[in-house]
Amino acid sequence: MSQTVDRALSILPLLAEGPADLGQVADRLGVHKSTALRLLRTLHEHGLVYRQSDQRYRLGARLFALAQEAVENLDIREIAHPHLVRLNEICGHTVHLAVYEEGEVLYIDKVESRYPVRMYSRIGKPVAITVAAVAKLLLADLSETERRTVADKLDYPMYTSRSTPNAPAFLRELEKVRDQGWATDLGGHEESINCVAAPLTGTDGRVVAAMSVSAPNVVVTADELLTLLPLVRRTADAISGEYSGRTPTLAKDNGS
Repeated sequence: MSQTVDRALSILPLLAEGPADLGQVADRLGVHKSTALRLLRTLHEHGLVYRQSDQRYRLGARLFALAQEAVENLDIREIAHPHLVRLNEICGHTVHLAVYEEGEVLYIDKVESRYPVRMYSRIGKPVAITVAAVAKLLLADLSETERRTVADKLDYPMYTSRSTPNAPAFLRELEKVRDQGWATDLGGHEESINCVAAPLTGTDGRVVAAMSVSAPNVVVTADELLTLLPLVRRTADAISGEYSGRTPTLAKDNGS
């Protein structure tokens, strides 16, 4: 990647943090203001950056449009969404859909809980990869060599006392998830939040995405949430079937 392109792209995550003036952009990039201005003008011409009346720059509308278009073109999201909505209607809890891309696990869809206590997760935001149930499923599907490579590169923050502490423990957890075909996060990221997840597979049987149901302890206990696992797995199987062309209908389930 050329230095100019690299610098221009480095501006985008900076502005994602909030509007910034020319001096702030130049300082972050470590370049002269004239260089930063040329980069900002180019991004502005393409609609990726917008110059406000106070002379600060923010992300442009074109960038959001491209991001939304990219998300909408993820076929698995389009197919899965009606199933996620139905699952949410049955159980009432937050439902997520996630994929693994370029070393990160990202949420690509979310259906909010009907309860007042909400999850702070956002579509497009990376998950806590060492503890999230969806991440465990997506990484567990990698080859043993790939799993070890990924595990060795990760940091292992102790979000709670139940967080995964190191690479060996993470690899053991991934092996367990690979064998059982589902995953949980029981207070590993936030003490008060529990999650159960199931994989979505393609025509070759490989995991293409993972879906989950999450809820805080004040709404349901971990044991109560685990009773939803059969429903979550049936929903995942229905999505997988439709995605691979095997079962082009929604799952028929009354939640019992």
